[in-house]
Amino acid sequence: MGLVCSTAQMACLCGSTACSLCCSQCPSCRNSTSTRIMYALMLVLGTITSCITLAPGLQSALQKVPFCTNSSTYVPNSITVDCQAAVGYLAVYRISLIMTLFFALMSVMMIGVKSTKDPRGGIQNGFWAIKYLLIIGGMIGAFFIPEGSFGPTWMYFGMIGGFLFILIQLVLIIDFAHSWAEAWVANYEETESKAWYAALLGATFLNYALSLTGIILLFVHFTKADDCSLNKFFISINMILCVIISAVSIMPKVQEYNQRSGLLQSSVLTLYVVYLTWSGISNSPDKDCNPGFLGIINGNDVTAQNRMAFDKESIIGLVIWFSCVLYSSIRTASKSSRITMTDNVFVKDNGAVQNTGNQSLINNEVEGRSGDAEEGGAKVWDNEEDSVAYNWSFFHFMFALATLYVMMTLTNWYHPNTSNLDTFNSNSASMWVKIVSSWMCMGLYTLTLVAPLIWTDRDFS
Repeated sequence: MGLVCSTAQMACLCGSTACSLCCSQCPSCRNSTSTRIMYALMLVLGTITSCITLAPGLQSALQKVPFCTNSSTYVPNSITVDCQAAVGYLAVYRISLIMTLFFALMSVMMIGVKSTKDPRGGIQNGFWAIKYLLIIGGMIGAFFIPEGSFGPTWMYFGMIGGFLFILIQLVLIIDFAHSWAEAWVANYEETESKAWYAALLGATFLNYALSLTGIILLFVHFTKADDCSLNKFFISINMILCVIISAVSIMPKVQEYNQRSGLLQSSVLTLYVVYLTWSGISNSPDKDCNPGFLGIINGNDVTAQNRMAFDKESIIGLVIWFSCVLYSSIRTASKSSRITMTDNVFVKDNGAVQNTGNQSLINNEVEGRSGDAEEGGAKVWDNEEDSVAYNWSFFHFMFALATLYVMMTLTNWYHPNTSNLDTFNSNSASMWVKIVSSWMCMGLYTLTLVAPLIWTDRDFS
């Protein structure tokens, strides 16, 4: 329903007539839901734009941007670069810069908002046409930024932001694992159906089977009998830690305080840790131990270089990213949110109900105007007049980090070569970022298991 309402809000970009026509076909929904999905759609559109700039067919056209040596002389030649190899990556950096600045600005503007009665409420929930025009104009202007040290500097911002988003992503995945297990265990307990029991066993077995297969493949492709000791250490230690957290999840003491704790959650986390391990060692600068890095990015084959941006690791990373963004946008806080402490991420039930006598047409709300509801017209109704359903500032901060994570994912977390800015190299720092993230993932999950044992005075039920 929220997606349908967001489509109606998108129609408002074309004017009130299109908005009214679209609204007449849409059901009513909360503005806290439709607004979050609209921002998610904005983030996805920015990501699609970044992906388009990496298409091999656009490289010759993109080489005419001002910061390239063969472009028109908008900037001094002394700070231009040969963009034959890396123009797509450098374009992704500039698009992500504008998206990040937009969400960061919105985050600062929304600090301390308590309800939509605040004048800033109209900015949060409306003026979509102006927001899109600002972003599009900013993206165009970003291509006039001279290269210089922009690429290496912005890469470090992207790495820090990407790491922070991975932490948020970890919390979302842990919450998803707990919610999934809670729902299926509750269905099994209520119905005592063997189908739900079989589904629990089947999903758990599948996750562990995929994890074991992944670990075997990592040993086969990323290690050698007499070499690659660091890769062996990362794979081995993460495998051991996954076994430990699986054992902790079924300990009698843990199950006493968290009766629905089990192997399903642990299997989901194990599978995600295996992915992080693969993603981390794929960024290893050791070419002998990294089959995915064969010097292609430093070669002269532009088609091969751009194909590197859409390898299996990047695709899986984008799928996980999109799932987490969508999950955080439509998810409502539940019991598992108390354990994972995601009250600032998910929409809370603030007790607001639809008031048919105090509604605004969606086009009036989008443009910040008040008006009378037309009979039979579908509305996006305000459920945050008394209190906001989620932390607006933190929401935008999370999306700013999500933008930086996408930027790093699309560029394979590579490091711009400071001595030759038209190439990107494998990055040992990104390897450590992802490996440390995998350890933090298991630490956070273990904390959710033992928290009821440690803080006995807190209600986790």
